[in-house]
Amino acid sequence: MSTHTLILFALTVLPLICTPGPDMLFIASQAIAGSAAAGLRATAGVCTGYLVHSLLVAVGLAAVITASPMVFAMLRWAGVAYLAFLALQLLRSAFRPGQSHITRQREPSPFRRGFLTAALNPKGMLIYFAILPQFMRHEGSIALQAIVLSAIFIGLCGLVYAVLSFVLAATGSRGSISDRRRRWVEGVSGGMLAVAATRLASS
Repeated sequence: MSTHTLILFALTVLPLICTPGPDMLFIASQAIAGSAAAGLRATAGVCTGYLVHSLLVAVGLAAVITASPMVFAMLRWAGVAYLAFLALQLLRSAFRPGQSHITRQREPSPFRRGFLTAALNPKGMLIYFAILPQFMRHEGSIALQAIVLSAIFIGLCGLVYAVLSFVLAATGSRGSISDRRRRWVEGVSGGMLAVAATRLASS
């Protein structure tokens, strides 16, 4: 896999990671209600949950690609459509007022709850199956490519969520994300995903 492919993948998944969702809101609640350490434990749990997804996807994609290149091509186009759908949803949400409320509840085991939040989230698995095939090639080990891409995704999740934990623990007492900030993040993320979907569809 080329460096250009890896960078493009990172730029594609980064908007999804930065968009407020169940994982981010849970980690934020732990950092606000507890401390940066609680947020980091929740982050470790979420990343471990995504590790389970990555192993399943690595094995599953390898089997699909080996069995039928046509099915793999269909999976790629389904992924492009899914990215376009996510972009549309984010852009529509960016134009709607409202706040993302954070419930300030400290879990006795942030790691375990974070793990379950990620591992049992079907959307996480869908994102893996939708996005990873766009950046994989028939040459070389399919499973290894999936593992490398998954490692980049999990590493970015860990970095973004760790920074979020420290920032919220140092400054946070508010229980919601400001409407202006939410709409700005969703608008930029939606635009980046729309660009990524267009580029992948034409490649």
